[in-house]
Amino acid sequence: MGWSERRRLFLGVLDVIASITAMVLALAIRFDGEIPLRYLAVYLKVLPLILPVKLLTYHLFGLYRQAWAYASLPELLRVVWAVSAETAASWVIIYELQNDGFPRSALIIGWFLTIGGTGLIRLSLRLRRDYYQRRRAERGRVPGNPTLIFGAGDAGAMLARELDKHPEAGCAVIGFIDDDPKKKGLRVAGQPVLGTQADFEKVVHRHSVTHLIIAVPSAGRGVIREVVDKGRSLGLQLKTLPKLYELVNGNVSISQIRDVQIEDLLGRDEIRIDIEAIAGYLSGETILVTGAGGSIGSEICRQVARFNPGRLILLGHGENSIYHIDLELRAAYPDLQAVPVIADAQDRNRVARVFERFRPGVVFHAAAHKHVPLMEHNPEEAVKNNVFGTFNVARAAKDYGAKRFVLISSDKAVNPTSVMGATKRAAELIVQALARDSSTVFVAVRFGNVLGSRGSVVPLFKKQIAAGGPVTVTDPRMVRYFMTIPEAVQLVIQAGSMGTGGEVFVLDMGKPVKILDLARDLIRLSGFEPDEDIPIVYTGIRDGEKLFEELLTAEEGTMATRHERIFVARTERLSEPRLQGLLDDLREAIAGGRCSNGVILKAVQEKIGRSRPAGVAGAGD
Repeated sequence: MGWSERRRLFLGVLDVIASITAMVLALAIRFDGEIPLRYLAVYLKVLPLILPVKLLTYHLFGLYRQAWAYASLPELLRVVWAVSAETAASWVIIYELQNDGFPRSALIIGWFLTIGGTGLIRLSLRLRRDYYQRRRAERGRVPGNPTLIFGAGDAGAMLARELDKHPEAGCAVIGFIDDDPKKKGLRVAGQPVLGTQADFEKVVHRHSVTHLIIAVPSAGRGVIREVVDKGRSLGLQLKTLPKLYELVNGNVSISQIRDVQIEDLLGRDEIRIDIEAIAGYLSGETILVTGAGGSIGSEICRQVARFNPGRLILLGHGENSIYHIDLELRAAYPDLQAVPVIADAQDRNRVARVFERFRPGVVFHAAAHKHVPLMEHNPEEAVKNNVFGTFNVARAAKDYGAKRFVLISSDKAVNPTSVMGATKRAAELIVQALARDSSTVFVAVRFGNVLGSRGSVVPLFKKQIAAGGPVTVTDPRMVRYFMTIPEAVQLVIQAGSMGTGGEVFVLDMGKPVKILDLARDLIRLSGFEPDEDIPIVYTGIRDGEKLFEELLTAEEGTMATRHERIFVARTERLSEPRLQGLLDDLREAIAGGRCSNGVILKAVQEKIGRSRPAGVAGAGD
């Protein structure tokens, strides 16, 4: 007999003893210690029937398949259900076979006692494991750093238990700080809640705290920033848990503890998405993502993969980036049918062949040139990729019957002053024009900068800090809207489920952030002081840049949608003849070698009825 069988037999014997003992105690309680012999006789007579039913019921409820040394509340509930089912069966057996007035109250008391006994047997296994694990940890324990956990909720409790099991992490938890004053003085996961934020400094000094771990994955930007600023002023080593969407299955592990990042300071409250609506248009479909190897495109692939698409087509121009996202998805989702496709959106025939072969039902078009100053010096490439690449993919989506087409647009498409912005506005006009008289639902989603994307300011600042500075800021007044890549993509996918055709959705980007403040935060998070350890220098506004980005023109305005973070812009739509005129003008400019910044901006702004703002220079004028 193997260990597993011996363990089950052992538990079964203990359960039988607990059950008999519970019923005898129940009868003793019911009759004040003097049990009538006739009731004992009834119970002993039906016992040979009750015990097999009990053991079978416990088996069906999995009480002999559970590793009770790792049990928690859900396993306790399983015990309650198993005992309840077994008690109901015993009730039927006793009153059907021995209708001798057996007291019902004794069965009810026995139910409580059996739950207690059966649960206690299993709890003792958990306590035994914890005791020996703690003994082993104590024998090899290295004195840890006095650590305070901010947040005495589920995540904080799980974290405290994990740190207690893993002394090698070097964190000796001394307690919690929590904003809920009702928790003060309580114990969570064996550790005291020492106070609220108001007691923060006092607790740190009293217990000589050196490390702080923020364990509130759903906390908003204001709370995190306040805690980080306070902790930094007290000289603490700051760590945090990931946001909710980063936690795998909601479980916390030591490996997930990381340094506080700029995304934690700029993040907003948790985004609520309509899972059913998203799954309704992605599950089982063939999904095509262009620019699948880029920052936004690769995150779209990761999030789409969660919704069990029929196939996921990873289309991109760069073989290395497509190779890496394909590898990542195959490792994370072994059952996913991912198809890497190397193709250029500017090649209309190649795009058409891809659509003819795979017939995608949903298309996310993320392929684009997006670096503003770089495109000022390469306007022709911006037009070919952002305008004609978009037209090729969108036209193929319409011709081959795709159900939905989602364009990833930009806040720089609003009152464009750069080539990149003008070409993205032209891309919006393309999908709006094609939405007319089409069975394909075409939508565009417009949002601001995403933190950490390729070519964005955050990786540049990090590189400059690592090199010892200086950190370069174009202008101290420069502000931008920011989102993290995962939250932007969540809203993009949500918006894709909402359109009826031709909408330009605008994401709520929150409050704009000063680039100078962003630089200072990154310097401090890196362990330095701005202008002391790392200098900040101002380089002047670059070609095509604005001091303030806009998400809407003054004329557009918005309409609300059913999602609190997504709005519809009231944008002007072009007719197909006017769109064709815009495309012809741009083709002629490319063919004649006249594709300068001024020509591109003029062509787009004439079609949307606006002139170029004064005082904005372009490199190609």
